Amino acid sequence: MSLRNFELEQETINGQTVAIRLAGDVDLYVADDLREAVGQQIDSGRSRLIIDLTEATFIDSTTLGILVGAMRRLRTRGGRLTVVCPNPVIARVFEITGLNRMFGVFETREQALAPPAPAPEGYTPPGTPPR
Repeated sequence: MSLRNFELEQETINGQTVAIRLAGDVDLYVADDLREAVGQQIDSGRSRLIIDLTEATFIDSTTLGILVGAMRRLRTRGGRLTVVCPNPVIARVFEITGLNRMFGVFETREQALAPPAPAPEGYTPPGTPPR
């Protein structure tokens, strides 16, 4: 019997985009599952990941670290990571840590799938390696 309250499902949106849906507690105990799923998608050439936390009940710093690592790997190849998070308590974690400025945090998957707004002239996103 597993005591884990966690589910992970992957859905291909198109050739470059995959959504990873996480449900339940996304914490240290399931970090290897999340790290492996994210890594496999990036290694297979996906350039856009949507992390869907709609059904997540909790995230911890391990989860945030995995997302930051994935974002950095994607940015080196011109990719993008976005997060779907309608839960205001979990969304607040992204605000407090400033991660909402590193990758988009949206309330719906439709918003996360929308093309990004153009950046202001001369703007370099935090975490972007120097050229």
